[in-house]
Amino acid sequence: MTDKFLYEELESIKKFGMLKDIPEIIAKGLSEHIVLREYQEEAFKYFITYAENERLIKNKKLHTLFHMATGSGKTVIMAGLILYLYIKGYRNFLFFVNQTNILEKTKENFTNPVSSKYLFANDLEYAGNKFNVREVDNFVGSSLNDDINICFTTTQKLHMDLNFPKENSLTYEDFEDNKIVFISDESHHINTMTKKPTKDEEEDKKSWEYSVTNAFSRNKDHVMLEFTATADLKDKNVTEKYRDKIIYNYPLFNFRLSGYTKDFQNFATDSKLWDRALMAIIMSEYRKYLYADAKINIKPVVMFKSNRIKDSENFYKEFFDRLDKLSPSEIKGLYSSNMQKLLEALDYFKEKDSSFILLVNSLKQGFSKDKSIIMNGAQDNTTEQQLQVNSLEDEDNPIRIIFTVDMLNEGWDVLNLFDIVRLYDTRQSGKGKVSSYTIKEAQLIGRGARYCPFQIDESQERFKRKYDYDLDNPNRILETMYYHSRNDSRYISELKQALIATGMEDENPIKRTYMLKESFKGTNLFQKGFVYANKRVPKGRENISGIEASLRNKTFTYTKRSLQGETVSLFADEEVKEISTTNSYNIKFKDISYNILNGASDSYNELKFSVLKEKYPRLKTKKEFLTSDEYLGNLRLEIKYYDEIKGKDIFEGLKKAFEAIASHVMNIKQEFEGTQKFEPKKISEVIKDKSVYFREIDQSGGKGSSQNNNPNMLYQIDLLKEDWYAYNDNYGTSEEKLAIKYFKTDIEPKLKAKGLNYYVIRNERVPELAIYSFEYGERFEPDFLIFIEKQNIDNSTHYQVYYEPKGDHLLLTDKWKEDFMLEIREKHSIKKTVINANDDYIILGLPFYNFNEGLDEIDEAIDKLIEEI
Repeated sequence: MTDKFLYEELESIKKFGMLKDIPEIIAKGLSEHIVLREYQEEAFKYFITYAENERLIKNKKLHTLFHMATGSGKTVIMAGLILYLYIKGYRNFLFFVNQTNILEKTKENFTNPVSSKYLFANDLEYAGNKFNVREVDNFVGSSLNDDINICFTTTQKLHMDLNFPKENSLTYEDFEDNKIVFISDESHHINTMTKKPTKDEEEDKKSWEYSVTNAFSRNKDHVMLEFTATADLKDKNVTEKYRDKIIYNYPLFNFRLSGYTKDFQNFATDSKLWDRALMAIIMSEYRKYLYADAKINIKPVVMFKSNRIKDSENFYKEFFDRLDKLSPSEIKGLYSSNMQKLLEALDYFKEKDSSFILLVNSLKQGFSKDKSIIMNGAQDNTTEQQLQVNSLEDEDNPIRIIFTVDMLNEGWDVLNLFDIVRLYDTRQSGKGKVSSYTIKEAQLIGRGARYCPFQIDESQERFKRKYDYDLDNPNRILETMYYHSRNDSRYISELKQALIATGMEDENPIKRTYMLKESFKGTNLFQKGFVYANKRVPKGRENISGIEASLRNKTFTYTKRSLQGETVSLFADEEVKEISTTNSYNIKFKDISYNILNGASDSYNELKFSVLKEKYPRLKTKKEFLTSDEYLGNLRLEIKYYDEIKGKDIFEGLKKAFEAIASHVMNIKQEFEGTQKFEPKKISEVIKDKSVYFREIDQSGGKGSSQNNNPNMLYQIDLLKEDWYAYNDNYGTSEEKLAIKYFKTDIEPKLKAKGLNYYVIRNERVPELAIYSFEYGERFEPDFLIFIEKQNIDNSTHYQVYYEPKGDHLLLTDKWKEDFMLEIREKHSIKKTVINANDDYIILGLPFYNFNEGLDEIDEAIDKLIEEI
């Protein structure tokens, strides 16, 4: 038995580029507001590859666990897999979870088309057939419709229904005659029997896990999909149970590292509880105004978390009493806090109204009692309240404040929570150990850290953090969550340990700041110059006049089964001989009778003319698709056989071929391209001081290390003395440092000898500097830009040169970037403006710089460029 987890085996398949594509039913069947993230796409590919790989799944039932961080979109994965399994013939789905609030939320997401979080497309259709998503109480009569039938229940109710049947409830018999997909959310709750095994059979039968396992075992075609963010893999029994079932592993650490969570800061002060709360609502209002300045309608939410219900009720009363009496002088008194971000917020409002009356009124209106909700205990856990706290992002949801104790620790989805105020100062830790309560607080922070998507300009990625490489940007607060607590060093240390353990925080984050030199700020380039970039736009299929080149001349092989065989002794030491198929028959599709072609293709709804026409708009008839040279005409069918070929053999061979063709057709996705027109942006508005975090520093002198004071003399240059380098330092990789050293020793002397003005600017993830490949619209952010200026009598000629160092391991995989840079000059055009109308702007890219692979190509390109100038 392998020690690898299932996802590790699939990672090996991924390395060889052998993961299955995502079928179109997922892209088209999910709601249009859902944009799949790369890890979600990968999770789908892992599952589909596993489900369709006979070697991996062998004779096992399809039973998988998605171990994914809170907020990473597990419900989207569920919805996508429901659609995938629907096209595989499944119609009945059982969703179960331990908590009623999670059940109601999921029911809303799966079955209410008017909900803002509805997961499916409004019109579900597969290959011309329409279907719906229906909630059912059981699966009696479900075979009479062609819809998706979902039964929602809690784990406890399922257990009771199965063991104590009553009218219209699920029974074990339901699981014998219907093939059903089990969807278990927060599935760590059902491992009671696994974690505490007992030899008492009667005791086993009382566990929820026993009931679920018993029902699942009733039919060989059942599928089990489990989802959790907190599988207890420290328990050896749980680990062994799930070793061959964890199909995708995406913990909070990976989730945060990929940029899909808010940043987190502990806002620790010595203030009283009311002052702590006041600071939080001011920060929240500051965010609201910043969003409004960017013409974005987002309503930030604040949570007030108490230790006990009575404390929460008391603070609820105190909060609104104090808010009603709030005065400008109380606001001004907060300047004594010396909290930088709070001072920025106060200065922002002071600039709008120095009396602070505007802010006082704004707080009273924005955080009034009718915009609050209490979720302290079971009596507050009504369906109406659950819908409110699970739709906080909706424009028509007025709630801005939540008063709670522990009701929202699990199964709660919220994007626009930015401030959590801890309304108690006690610690519950033991000796040298992080308390379970602090771990719960860290988990709540992780739940609230879900990213609230926004986009201030089109160059930004909507669903990811935008300012990791610009920490001082005022808008950084729009993607930062604050946890307001007492400035207690022991508690903060304990919370930090808990956050590191859960993956929400790095152990020793290191901040580096890139500062523009004053000398560079005084240059003509900085004050009046431009930088050019193109855009990504959708590519239409209107001009597609044939099948994709990858398929056009393909040969499909079909082996005809034979009755030939021989008798083999099972006791004698004889080698079993395979019966060879000695003959082979080849024929092009266009040479096959159209009746046979058409009949075989009719086995697949994906090959209906209406579907084909959508993919290939210039297609006139289905016959053209099956027989013309531009489409399938030149595809070959090869049949291997022993005795003779008949018409039905060709028909069966075609059906096998059309299965692959249908999959190809349905997997055609929206394509993009990069515009050939490059548009100007003022350099002074794009190139700025930037602070960035590094998780760790390369001790050999690479990433995160200063180039000015580098321990490795191969990398070391004092960039403070180099006027041509715009920033004060370079904290890039070893390859990036070598590229700057190469510029100093090999390029700069040639430019200097010609009397040119020249500067090198590091592109530290500046969104406005991203460019997109012409053919596929792939995003690319070259590491450096070289600006060269030649003064002429009547005008100036400006060269914008992309310069990209590349490590050995990326030379092949990133070859498309080099190809793109080298074709920019020939294909691009410049958007002229009144300001730059009299100047010439030439944009080009250099071959990759690589220290180990030789520099002949880049040397030649630079010599050619300088000769031209």
